[in-house]
Amino acid sequence: MADESRENLLAGAATISADTDLESGQTRPLPQQQQQQQPTTNAVRDYFEQSSHPIAAFFFLVFRLGALLMYLLGSIFTDNFTLVFVITILLLAFDFWTVKNVSGRLLVGLRWWNEIQEDGSNKWVFESANPNRHINAADSRLFWTVLYGTPVLWVLFALTCIFTFKVSWLVIVVVAIILNMANVVGYTQCDKDAKRKWATGMAAQSALGTLTGSAGFVGKAVTSGLGKFLSSR
Repeated sequence: MADESRENLLAGAATISADTDLESGQTRPLPQQQQQQQPTTNAVRDYFEQSSHPIAAFFFLVFRLGALLMYLLGSIFTDNFTLVFVITILLLAFDFWTVKNVSGRLLVGLRWWNEIQEDGSNKWVFESANPNRHINAADSRLFWTVLYGTPVLWVLFALTCIFTFKVSWLVIVVVAIILNMANVVGYTQCDKDAKRKWATGMAAQSALGTLTGSAGFVGKAVTSGLGKFLSSR
């Protein structure tokens, strides 16, 4: 009977979590080490929840990270340098096209391209969204940080190749620097051009508004004066 009673009591007992305080009945806070581990795993999830264009942000990151990881770790999985070279260059090309035509337009409202004139010269063309368009702060911060940070890594890899005399790997790095710097220069100039246009447009609107307000004030004054003059006669 005693064994049966003990089994019945255990069977009806509620499951108590390991992080529950038995005295207060409340959940205890996690240790500091576990709290420090969680932000690192939740930061990416939180960003994609805040992003206005998570798909564009995903491909903006995946091609850049893919090229970097293929360059760093490709030789671990295969001894075929040609395969690593081709895949890395393809990822760099995909990244260049995506950033130039999609990521910048969606994440920060900017776009640039080059037009070849009849005389053979190049003309930079910049396109920017309306200044009244809301730009997601998380998207903008990610875009500019990754845009400027990636070439720095490739420059470090170039120095490593020079010091270790890895000429074949240096070719990949040079291509990566050229493609990344093209987008850096293009978007930097595009951002400056957009700010200049917005400042000029806002100044023109302000001047037009002041002129309109002054004209309205003068018109009202003239109308009021004429009204008083005619009424006095």
